[in-house]
Amino acid sequence: MTKKFLFVLHIFLFAFNTSSAGHTQSGFVVSAIAENVYSIISPNIGLPTPKNKGWNSNVHFVVTQTGVLLFDSGSSESIGNNIKKAIKTVTDLPVRWVVNSHSHADHWLGNAAFSDTVVEIVASEQAVGTMKKYGEEDVQFYAKVTNGTIGPTQLMYPNVILKQGEKRNFGGVDVEFLFGDSGHSPGDLLMWLPKQKIIFGGDVLSSDWMPMITDHGNIPKLIDSLHEFAELSPDIVLTGHGNPTKGISVIRDAEFLASVWEQVGSDYKKGLKPNEILIQVKAKLDSKYKLLYKDFESEIERYVELMYRLQQ
Repeated sequence: MTKKFLFVLHIFLFAFNTSSAGHTQSGFVVSAIAENVYSIISPNIGLPTPKNKGWNSNVHFVVTQTGVLLFDSGSSESIGNNIKKAIKTVTDLPVRWVVNSHSHADHWLGNAAFSDTVVEIVASEQAVGTMKKYGEEDVQFYAKVTNGTIGPTQLMYPNVILKQGEKRNFGGVDVEFLFGDSGHSPGDLLMWLPKQKIIFGGDVLSSDWMPMITDHGNIPKLIDSLHEFAELSPDIVLTGHGNPTKGISVIRDAEFLASVWEQVGSDYKKGLKPNEILIQVKAKLDSKYKLLYKDFESEIERYVELMYRLQQ
């Protein structure tokens, strides 16, 4: 990766991070992204807490001719209701469609807040299966770690299963759905607006933070998916956490993940231990990436340990 690439990426991230806020409702700020495309960016990342009341993920929405298309719905019914109120600050049209990017609780437990207007909640088959398996447990966990500040939450599962490469038109807006090949979690789903070249990535795509790898995802497939999505050359990338960014961030993430995965795999075969591999990784990558990811210093050790376990 060249110094010019890193400099340009830093400028893109800075430009998005300092963009002016839009309409606001109860702290839920609606920011205009492009024509009829908006985001509500959570100021929180990480685990739900009593302080953030479980609100730790972003949502995005498209205002169409006949209704609102919402991408993800937050991590509780009360958060979903705040999202609904915030949407009403920019349009009187109801939320007609909800897309759940994946099965992690912070991206779909707010579905029930839109039950009075929604006609379709769409997701992948794998994601729906995981939601139904762990939904009750997820609600209990969020209630516990937030000391009940999330309030009561009813489970509302997706009622439309999407297939790979499916194309739809919502209120005059052409939409394509992309699968992340379960790189982050089983059944990851992304949304692509081909006319505006905007990609909605859920937790598959990142901006301020390092790519969100998990022990139930597939890192090599995530790397391949990132390269595939980079080929779309998106003008705008909307993520599950952090600020909007550009397609150059997808290239950055693919190269970063590949570098760490290759280093860990090579050193594992040599018999090195995680702490020894971490020294090698940091020596090789610190200068390139620690200024581009807010959590590089705090997350790189977890990265190495997780990738080490996955070699076994």
